[in-house]
Amino acid sequence: MLSHLSIRDFVIVAALEMDFENGFTVFSGETGAGKSILLDALSLLLGARADAAMVREGQPRADISAQWDISAQVQNWLTQHDLAIEEDTESPSASEGSAQHFTVLLRRVIESNGRSRAFINAIPVTLQQLRELGEQLVNLHAQHAHQQILRAPAQRTIFDLQSGLEELTTEVAHAWQRWRDAVEAVLAAHQQAQKIEEAQEALMWRLTELEKLAPAQGEWEALSAKQRMLSQGVKLVQGAHEALSTLSDDEEGVITRVGSILSAVSYLAELDPRLADILTALEPAEIGLQEAAHSLLHYTQTFDVHPDEVSEVEARLDAFFTVARKLRIAPEAVFDEHIDIHERLTALEAAADTSALLAAQRQAKEYYQDCATRLSQARAAAAPIFSEAVTAHMQTLSMAGGRFEVALIPLTQEERPDAPKRLDNLAQVDAGGAEEDSVQEASDASHSQYDLQGSAHGNERIEFRLTSHEDGALRPVAQVASGGELARIALALAVVSSATNAMPTLIFDEVDSGVGGAAAEAVGKLLRTLAKAHQVLCVTHLPQVAAHAQHHFCVNKTIDSKGRTISCIAPLEFDARVEEMARMLGGANLTIKTREHAKEMLIAAAQQ
Repeated sequence: MLSHLSIRDFVIVAALEMDFENGFTVFSGETGAGKSILLDALSLLLGARADAAMVREGQPRADISAQWDISAQVQNWLTQHDLAIEEDTESPSASEGSAQHFTVLLRRVIESNGRSRAFINAIPVTLQQLRELGEQLVNLHAQHAHQQILRAPAQRTIFDLQSGLEELTTEVAHAWQRWRDAVEAVLAAHQQAQKIEEAQEALMWRLTELEKLAPAQGEWEALSAKQRMLSQGVKLVQGAHEALSTLSDDEEGVITRVGSILSAVSYLAELDPRLADILTALEPAEIGLQEAAHSLLHYTQTFDVHPDEVSEVEARLDAFFTVARKLRIAPEAVFDEHIDIHERLTALEAAADTSALLAAQRQAKEYYQDCATRLSQARAAAAPIFSEAVTAHMQTLSMAGGRFEVALIPLTQEERPDAPKRLDNLAQVDAGGAEEDSVQEASDASHSQYDLQGSAHGNERIEFRLTSHEDGALRPVAQVASGGELARIALALAVVSSATNAMPTLIFDEVDSGVGGAAAEAVGKLLRTLAKAHQVLCVTHLPQVAAHAQHHFCVNKTIDSKGRTISCIAPLEFDARVEEMARMLGGANLTIKTREHAKEMLIAAAQQ
């Protein structure tokens, strides 16, 4: 449950510290006093968007924090995200005999420039993480939320969510998109058939030229290097001969002279051993020179530039130049162009392969139909249970004899989303060369494949129906429900929702809007009953609802020394509750009778 809330410089709240108890808590106060500001603050802690207008005028930032006592399941989520804190086994709020007590602290800081920061247990987090955690802590029914149930998408979402069909509805939505994408691919193939054929023809001409050349990887570079070598053949041989002569000349050659030096140093080393190191250095030099001379001799004897070889290399280079010129590319890019054209032709063939695309489309259609059928069956099973549960709660909300029904209505052709336009030649493609008398049959079969039956939400629409009288006909809620009835239906839906989840804290912002008298009394009783299993916080303007609360806070506004409006909130004890209830009953002019009536309401509610 929510155990503590702290607000600093938020809208018209300067400073606020509030401790909460379990059970049913109401907030009341005059219009404009700031009752809903509390819920706005909690919404920010649960990941709602922030803006600069939320910071109290003249202040640099707003700071909101709240502490929850949490379950082991929520603690596990915090642990998985490295956001947990040590358990508190000595907390006074821990239940008697409980060995473990877990808490979490949420904080949101909004700067005057509109930027905000979020924290869980003093650790910076993203808004998405706040939302994920908030979904496990609070179910907030905002003001005027009952108006949402007039909208068909909201009705579908409420029913599917409370019936536990989220996973199946997601699967259907994905299957629908997959089917639609597959149909689009088939239609695109047909629409682009002429362009694909023209592109293939253009590429085939280029491929033909390249196939004639049959370039090998790295061939252009190798030919260019060889051509340069062959063109310098005379210089190469002449240079090699000159180097060999310098090394091997009988009288003046380097090898002869190094040999003479080696003999002289060898003789001297016998006289002085200190020259042995020099001798050791000269001996490998002589050997290296001799090996170099041998290699040069081999090079001059084997190097032979044949005119035919020169012609072959030059002819091959000319062939590269010719193809490159035709294709308007650089010669060195010819091989890469050959590979690229192969890949592009393969892709075009796949895009034009209607058989494969049609097979994929049929498979996607079958998958969608399977998912949608399972969703329809699950909805059909859940609808009576959901309807009976809401109807049962209506009886306790001054709607005795009223009935609620979830109707599952198959989608009509007009209600289906816009499907891609079909092409006349689809039938001929699907017919696969059928005889003329079977073309029409093939066309009908083909066209039926592309009618996107159903929708991303399944094969039916969800409609909430209502009758306020036992013998009345069920009609759409949007046509027959008054404002007060809508509020009570919304509350009944909230109660059914709460029964199917373990949400610890439920918050209602003027859920009693549009009701009064006996209906308001019934709303108060139901909220108190709901508080047996949940912590219930409710903003209300009805004394009949406030009377059933176990805890009551009053919101007032004052003017500070600078003339600014300040919102203040205080818990009320019995006598103060009587005064506030009297105000809610009779307005500004309180009388003895209104006070007595308020006191009677509180005592009567406490005894129920």
